[in-house]
Formats: sequence, C-alpha cells, structure tokens
Amino acid sequence: MKAKNKMANQVQITAEQLLREAKERELEVQAAPPKQKISSMAELRDFQLRKRKEYEDNIRKNRTSLHNWIKYAAFEEDQGELFKARSVYERALDVDYRSPSLWIKYAEMEMKHKQVNHARNIFDRAVSILPRVNQFWYKYAYMEEMLGNVAGARQVFERFMEWEPDEQAWHSYINFELRYKELDRARYIYERFVLVHPEPKNWIKYAKFEERNGYLASARQVFERGVEFYGNENPDARLLIEFARFEERQKEHERARFIYRFALDNLPKSEQADIYKAYTVHEKKYGDRGAIESVVISKRRIKYEAELEDNPLNYDAWFDYIRLAEEELASTGQVDDVRRIYERAIACLPPLEEKQHWRRYIYLWIYYALFEELVAGDIPRTREVYQTCLTVLPHKKFTFAKIWLLFAKFEIRQRDVTAARRLLGQALGRCPKERLFRGYIELEIQLREFDRCRRLYEKFLEFSPENCQTWMRFAEFETVLGDLDRARAIYRLAVGQPRLDLPELLWKGFIDFEIEAEEFAKARSLYRELLERTQHVKVWLSFASFEEAHGDGADAARQIYSEADAAMRFGRDPQQRLTLLEAWLEFEKRQAGGDDPDAVDRDPRCAGSPASCPNGPLGVAVQTTAAGKNSKSCCSRTSSSSQIFGCSAWPDAGVGVSRATVSIWTTMMTTTMSRLRAKMPMMMSKRILMMRKMIRSRLLVRQLVAWMRTRLDD
Repeated sequence: MKAKNKMANQVQITAEQLLREAKERELEVQAAPPKQKISSMAELRDFQLRKRKEYEDNIRKNRTSLHNWIKYAAFEEDQGELFKARSVYERALDVDYRSPSLWIKYAEMEMKHKQVNHARNIFDRAVSILPRVNQFWYKYAYMEEMLGNVAGARQVFERFMEWEPDEQAWHSYINFELRYKELDRARYIYERFVLVHPEPKNWIKYAKFEERNGYLASARQVFERGVEFYGNENPDARLLIEFARFEERQKEHERARFIYRFALDNLPKSEQADIYKAYTVHEKKYGDRGAIESVVISKRRIKYEAELEDNPLNYDAWFDYIRLAEEELASTGQVDDVRRIYERAIACLPPLEEKQHWRRYIYLWIYYALFEELVAGDIPRTREVYQTCLTVLPHKKFTFAKIWLLFAKFEIRQRDVTAARRLLGQALGRCPKERLFRGYIELEIQLREFDRCRRLYEKFLEFSPENCQTWMRFAEFETVLGDLDRARAIYRLAVGQPRLDLPELLWKGFIDFEIEAEEFAKARSLYRELLERTQHVKVWLSFASFEEAHGDGADAARQIYSEADAAMRFGRDPQQRLTLLEAWLEFEKRQAGGDDPDAVDRDPRCAGSPASCPNGPLGVAVQTTAAGKNSKSCCSRTSSSSQIFGCSAWPDAGVGVSRATVSIWTTMMTTTMSRLRAKMPMMMSKRILMMRKMIRSRLLVRQLVAWMRTRLDD
C-alpha cells in the first residue's frame, strides 16, 4: 500500500516515546491468581500429587539444573516429608556431587530440624569427597562448637589441618583455641603453621602472639629462628624491622641498632629504603644529631642511586639528587662532588631527537650554568657550559630559546654587549623563533637602540607576517616614539596581509589607534572597510557605539542600526540579529526617556490628545477596555500595560505607529519564537524563562492583531 501524502506529519513519534509506552504497558499490574484453600485431606493429597508431578516433569526435562532439585526438596520439607526431602537430595547428589551449595543446603535442612547425627553424616561425607572446600570444614566445626562439643570441633580442625590448608584456616583454628584459653595448644598450632607457611608475616604474627601474652624470651627466640630460617644470604626486610622494633619496645636500643646495621649490610639496595626509614625514626628518638644527619643523607643518596641505576633518564631524580648535593655543600664545601653529579646527569642524553623528550633535560644544563656562575663563581667554566649545551642541541630539528637568551643575558652581565648581539644574531640565523625575536627586541629596547628594534621588527615580520601580535607591538612601539604616520602605515600594511591569525584583534587595535588620535573620520572609514569584509554583529554594535560617542550622535547611530538590520535580515544566524535588535532597543530607550519604558514608542512632540498628535488621527493607540471593546486614545495617554505601539518616534515615519519599534519588537518576537521551537527539547532546565518569553510574544501578537483590525475599521 502506497501513501498518497508523503509529507511529514505534524505530530512526530520518536523511538524514545515508543520505548517508554512499551515499558509502561509492560509494568501494568496483572491480576494475582486466586488463593486456593485446602479444606480436606483429599484436596491436600491431590495438591501434593500435582506439585510432585510438576517437579518431576521439570527434573525430567532438565536433570542437571540444581535449582529444580532444591525447589523440589524445599517443597517436601515444607510439607513435613523429611524422608522424601532426603530422597530428593540424595538423588540430586547422584547427579552432581561436586556442588558445594547442594551439600550445604542438605546439611542446613537437617540442622534446621535438629537432626544432628544426620547433619554430621552429611558433613563427614562432604569433607571426605571434597576435602579442599574450606566451607564444609568451617560449617562442620561451627556446628560442633555451637552444640558445645569442643572436643568434636577440635577433632574437625585437626582433620582439616592434615590437608595443609591456607592461612585463614590456621588462624581460625588458633582463634578457636584462644577462645577457650588454650595457649599451649595455640602455640603448638603456630609451630606447625610457620613450618607449613614460612612467610615473614607468619613469623611476625607468632612472635607478636608470644609478646602479647607476656612471653618475651619466647618472642625473641621466634624472631631469631625466623632470621636464621632465611639466613644471611636472603634476609627479609620486614622481619628485621619488626625484630628491631621489638627490641626498641624492650628498651634494648643497642640490639635494635645492631639489627638495623645487619639489615643494611646484607639486604640489596632496592630493599633498604624501609630499613633506612625505620633506622632514621629510631635515631631521631634515641640518637644524637650527627647520627641522625648521617643516616638521613646516606638513606637519600642510596635511594637516588638506586632510582638512577634503574632508569638513568629519570631527570626528576637527577634534580633531587643535585639538590641534595647542593644542600650538603654548605657543610662539606666539596664543589667537585656537585660538579661530578652534574656531569653524570648531562651525559644522559634523551634517546630521541624530539623536543618533548628534551624539555626536562635542558634544565640540567641551565642549573649547571647557574651553579657555576652563582655558587662556584667560575665565569669561564660557565661560558663553557653554555657553549657545550648549544653544541649538544640539534638545532636543525628544534632548539630552546631560553638557552640562547640566558647565554646572552650572561654576556650582558659580563658587560660584553657585542658578544650578546652576536650570539642572538647567530640564533636568529640558525633557528629563528618568535621568542628569540621578542627577547632580542626587548634587550635592544632596554639598551635604547630604537633603530635596531625597527630592523628586528622588520625581520620578525618577514619571518612571520601572519602574526597580528607582532604587527600591533610594532605599531605600539612607533606610537610610543611619537611617530603616528609610521604606526598608521604599519597598521595599513597589517590589515592588507592575505593571512592573519587574529584579524579581529588587529582591526580593533587599528580603530582604537585612530580614535585615540582623534581621527574620527578615518576610524569611520575603517569601520566601513571592515564591514565590507565581515557582517558580524559585534562590528555593527561597535560601529554604532562609536557613532553614538564620537560621531553625529543618536541619528548617526540609529542609521547604523538600521543598516545593520537591513544587512542581517536575511542572514543565516538569527541569534546575531536578535542581539542587534536587543541592543537597538536599549539604545532607543536611552535616547527616549531613560526610565520610562513607553517613551521609546511615543513621539516627543505629542501633547497628550489625538487632536494635537503630529501624526494626525492615525497616531492613536489601541486600548482594550474592561467591556472588551477597543477604545482610541493618544499614545501619551495610553497606559504602559496596554500601549504597545504609539506615535512615530522620528518625523519620517509617516504613519501613526513607530516603525522602528514595530520592526524591533516584531523581529524579536519572530526570532525568539523560532529559537524556542528549535531549542525546546534541549532547554528543559530553563522552562520557566522560556514560558515567560512565549507569553510575552503571544501578548505582542494579540495586540498587533487588534491594532491592525482597528486600522482597517478606520
């Protein structure tokens, strides 16, 4: 079947709406099935038979689904048929005996009905078939403990420990013995535990157990056994730290220091950080100042050496290491040690000749040069550092302007201006950059060499003619020197370039320059020239503001607004036109009466009566009375709530209503309505503001229609 009318329907149905309706229909409340009351044994037997047949059919269809078996057994349990429930569980275990949940459900049913021996038999079978399922053992031991059978629970744990389970199982057994104050049994379990799981944390737990119960000699013996177990070749840092802290708690500080030194002598450097940290804390508490500083510096040095050994390109580590060496320099005075670290650092070149890999590396050279100049005071060596750095950089691919500028400033500090200029000229010749040009120009400005600055600006603009900032700074430079003709010529050359990065900023600077020079005619000509290139609303508004402030006043500004409205009437962006009309309306209100919102629609020559209105009998406003009829009165007598259109706001209107006001309000109404229709789905958070605009627009439409009907009647 073909559709005769293929136009889009006014009411569109979205996919979201279809899904929402489908979901709502799905959630409709369905009538619950009627409750069945069983009043006789025959009905009960019939109900049980029907349900059993249903469960048997489900099992027959899907025998491996344990859910069906569990539901079947639960039904029999609810009916009080424990024998049949056991039968169902046994049949299910024949199907899948590896399911822990099935065994647990079976045992919980027996425990619920206080069938303890049956539950014990089930747990015995479960732990015999699946001894690695810890949940069976936990449940079995918990049941025996709840029954008060402590010996039976201990026997279960002993059987469990024969399988050497994980650490949690051993901790459960130990906590069980501690609940009944059996410390000797708990100690015996710890002895077996650390042999099965000889990790350092388990030795530490064993020692803390002895310390917590007041057996300090046994705790020290446990720590010593743990250290002997790992030996001198493979000691553990955590175990040694805990051993030292134990001795510290017992006020045995010499023992603690010996343990820390033993750890530092035998542990690899990668594991010494924690040892140094603990050793530092100990010395801060119980040592003298010299020992503390020695420990801290040694710890940080070893830390940095380890990091740099793993990754010599970690420049952040090099910075920290150099800073440590410079801090130590104040006390030792060994400048060569710092230089040696700097030399090692700058020898680690980045692997690729890409600037992103060199950004951190270049600061090593900068800090090295500043160190030689400011700390060591070696000027020739500082110059050598800068020259070597410039030799290392691949200038054909990239460069760093900061190095050139720092080297030039260094030469300036040495009172060698010629060398600084030669260096910057070499930089511009080998690798010209915007920052180099600006730094060189700033240097010449400080030296008051303005002719050199002009030549540098010319070279800069030859290098980057599309840079508007450079053009503007060149013009500002000439303006400061008082050469306005040269600055104007620079601006004229700039706006004539075929490609610019920020043309709007350049045009604004050019216009502001002419306004500051009080060349209003030239500024007006620039606005006209700019409007030939772009019709942006900001240009029109700036032009109107200029005419209002520096031109012929309100009439000239009004003419600009009118031209802008005519130019943008058929444009593609209604938002710009709406912005223009709003600015125009504010302008008219300012010119007409300030605080009076109706003054914009009233002819200032109107005396208040239709006879004296300069626009004649057509200069009346429409006012709706309480009876619903239209009455006529002069625009000056119409209240602000009822009058929308009044006399002409300027003499050339020729009709009774202000054409400027009608154009502004009508266009604003149309534009606002179109914006609201287009953006309604995306502006739900601004619903109240939208409704106000819509109500105001509809009120304007109604009053405009009433006014047109009155004119037709007249």
